[in-house]
Amino acid sequence: MRSFFRTVGARGLAAGAACAALSGLLLLPADVAESADHLDPPTRTDAGFDLTPDVPADIADVFAWHSGTSTKIVMTFAGPVPTTAPMYYDRDVLYKINISTQAPGSTPEFVIKFRFGKGQGSNDWGIRIEGLPGVTGALEGPVETDLTANGVKARAGLFDEPFFFDLIGFRETRSFATIRIRNDRNFFDGQNDTAIVLDIPDANLGAGAKNLDIWGQTARFGGNL
Repeated sequence: MRSFFRTVGARGLAAGAACAALSGLLLLPADVAESADHLDPPTRTDAGFDLTPDVPADIADVFAWHSGTSTKIVMTFAGPVPTTAPMYYDRDVLYKINISTQAPGSTPEFVIKFRFGKGQGSNDWGIRIEGLPGVTGALEGPVETDLTANGVKARAGLFDEPFFFDLIGFRETRSFATIRIRNDRNFFDGQNDTAIVLDIPDANLGAGAKNLDIWGQTARFGGNL
């Protein structure tokens, strides 16, 4: 699965600078979805099409914005799910966040890779993150914990679904050909995603930190379940 986000203006994005977001998933080199979001591609991630959907590899959204002197990046996946559902950690899924700081925007200068795993003889999950800008070697630690290295902050865990959208209104609009979308009805309210959250100092990204292309990918080792 693959997800795209472009930031414009190192200080202006949070105030409404132009940006674009797509989501997607790279499951196998021969089966690539260049653009997707929740439950997409449906034949790999939607239980309505596949009785064993690949939930952990299903990217929900990629969010990115500038704040102060750092860039925040959030990649959500395995959702939306009810608040009673567990976190989705899968040691056989490789997650990537790609950052391009210069043209062409499709070629990343930084490729951040992370995987989950369990400790020896333990049910406690941990995360290993490689390729963090400005960080030598891997950053490792438990999930649901703030991890830091050379100014970079990272956290993986369960979070409230941040996306706002009236899915009911969208479907009614499509069916009746009249606008039925309401701004007081959020399909994602009260649901969760698993996510990786990064806070990266702009200095670690270099001179191109003011204009970034950011996209996420997931790849399952051995193919779909």
